Amino acid sequence: MSVRLADIIDVLEAAYPTALAQNWDSVGLVCGDPVEPVDAVTVAVDATAAVVAEVPERGLLLAHHPLLLRGVDTVAASTAKGALIHQMIRARQALFTAHTNADAASPGVSDALASALDLTVEEVLAPTPAGPDLDKWVVFVPVEDADAVRQAMFDAGAGQMGDYSHCSWSATGTGQFLPHDGANPAIGSVGTVERVSEDRIEVIAPARRRARVLAALRSAHPYEEPAFDIFTLAPVPGNVGLGRIGVLPSPEPLSAFVSRVCDALPATSWGVRGSGEPDSQVSRVAVCGGAGDSLLDVVAGADVQAYVTSDLRHHPVDEHRRTSDVALVDVAHWASEYPWCHQAAELLRNQFGDALAVRVSAIRTDPWNVERTGHES
Repeated sequence: MSVRLADIIDVLEAAYPTALAQNWDSVGLVCGDPVEPVDAVTVAVDATAAVVAEVPERGLLLAHHPLLLRGVDTVAASTAKGALIHQMIRARQALFTAHTNADAASPGVSDALASALDLTVEEVLAPTPAGPDLDKWVVFVPVEDADAVRQAMFDAGAGQMGDYSHCSWSATGTGQFLPHDGANPAIGSVGTVERVSEDRIEVIAPARRRARVLAALRSAHPYEEPAFDIFTLAPVPGNVGLGRIGVLPSPEPLSAFVSRVCDALPATSWGVRGSGEPDSQVSRVAVCGGAGDSLLDVVAGADVQAYVTSDLRHHPVDEHRRTSDVALVDVAHWASEYPWCHQAAELLRNQFGDALAVRVSAIRTDPWNVERTGHES
């Protein structure tokens, strides 16, 4: 039984949802017909000419890095990337990209990196908020009008919590007010302090429905000037996002941990570099596959002893080391993401079994390919 490209795409988009991709990114199907069968899948970090040459006819290349990203306005065969696309189409090859959506997914790129280092993942380093932005509404209303106000707010979109609706909380107390000249009170009279038995109603609602909920509240509330508060709720962290925090089987010196990283990842000309006290103990570690210097401030407050990522630059590292005790371990960008290839391959093998041949390309697509250390004597 043949596997259609569309079947593979369904599995990949479930594991690496497109919604998790950064807004600048380009992920998903690049070329290929979803209705056509696929005989084999090759997984790689980059869609280079050497990698494409390994993909058989009617094969799919699953790449982490987008081939077509910024500033692309032509795929003419006279351009390097355009020629590659034309070659793939002629060979009935497909190309699919899972980039920042695979970075943020759970499990994703950083989970694969953590596993390679024998870290037990405990939490997400920079979680993506789960669900929409929410408001909490607190409304004070006479007891006899509380049900009408609740229902109006529910009809406007408030009170939804997962698979539940009409959610609210109430408590009864005493409201007090003094109408002044010009007021037209629904209860009481101008110049007299009024005390009313009121319900305090609390509900949540999506922030995008704020105007609609407010209009419903004012329409249903008997008071000329309803008393209410709107609180913006802090986002609830989810199990997806950039980077991971994990623990080692047992503490070890930074020098030994750097060696661990070097042994666990494929060799590159970039190598592995550490910044910190060699004898300091490391047990709790943050990792981020790919370029991770944008998370240095997060790492500094994450209660970790070391951070493994790639593409660290001199000045951000210098500033970090002046203010933080968290050691840094810098690896090649390609090497930090290569473990994901095996994760993605295993995902497809588990789903399709013998019906689909899946392999990880062994080609090193790291653009740094000339290594030289030290000085000649």
